[in-house]
Amino acid sequence: MRKLSVVLFLSVAVVLSFCTSSKKAQIAPVKMTYVANVQPIISGNCSPCHIPTQGNKTPYNTYQAVKTDIDEILTRIQKNPGERGFMPFKHAKLSDSTILVLTNWKKDGLLEK
Repeated sequence: MRKLSVVLFLSVAVVLSFCTSSKKAQIAPVKMTYVANVQPIISGNCSPCHIPTQGNKTPYNTYQAVKTDIDEILTRIQKNPGERGFMPFKHAKLSDSTILVLTNWKKDGLLEK
């Protein structure tokens, strides 16, 4: 009886090991957009200096302005504090994950919405 149980268990284990679904779940990559991902970063980290009526620097209060200047923005936020041109000026460096959002937004095609 014990041998039969072991053989039966092994047989079931072998059969079940070959039972897999040929369809794998497809997870669509999330695309970064200005409205959902970038605008909150700009509002939270670039104001008041880059928001009109409050600052006197290049304004980044619109999608078009940020899109046009994304290469300059990326260059400056990837610098280290103390380097010439580092942004955000007089603040801590943005986290790697925050910088990655802007990098991925550019890579995804600078989508607005």
